[in-house]
Amino acid sequence: MKAATGELNLTVITIIAIAAVIAFFWVMWPNIQKTINSQWSNISTYKGN
Repeated sequence: MKAATGELNLTVITIIAIAAVIAFFWVMWPNIQKTINSQWSNISTYKGN
């Protein structure tokens, strides 16, 4: 019974960790995307020397 409880706890911790990572990217994605688009625009308009 203890092994099953330990497995359940590990499963719950894993699900919470995955949810935390998803929530982080959910919140941060607009800023990340804006930065990528800005840098891509700078690269696209670069004329060079």
